[in-house]
Amino acid sequence: MAITKSTLIGEMLQQDIGIASVLMQAGMHCVGCPASQMESLEEACMVHGMNPDMVLEQINAYLAAKETA
Repeated sequence: MAITKSTLIGEMLQQDIGIASVLMQAGMHCVGCPASQMESLEEACMVHGMNPDMVLEQINAYLAAKETA
């Protein structure tokens, strides 16, 4: 599954729970909140005043590193 700005937080975490660490390191500490599960990455970033492109880049870097390991 490809991660995009429209991917729901819940879908990302189902694909790889390690993404939660990436989100929390980026400053999104509400990944365990039930409401966040139905927000897209872009919506969640907007709520937190974060750049969704930068967060998406961090997530994809994490996933790429995991693939090569």
